[in-house]
Amino acid sequence: MPFIQVNILKGRSPEQKEKLIREMTNVAMDVLDAPEQAVRVMIQELEPEHWGIAGESVKKQKETSK
Repeated sequence: MPFIQVNILKGRSPEQKEKLIREMTNVAMDVLDAPEQAVRVMIQELEPEHWGIAGESVKKQKETSK
């Protein structure tokens, strides 16, 4: 049973998350020949201050790029 975990920053719409779940499911079905009912997708949303790139949080990077 494929179990796919996706980490994204908060701020995506419910429609975007539904599309992500659908597309990740489709890819697993195609690549792994997995039945649809066996595919699990979990989205974890992270606060921008909990995600770091190049030594700074994404929140700080967004604030300084304004």
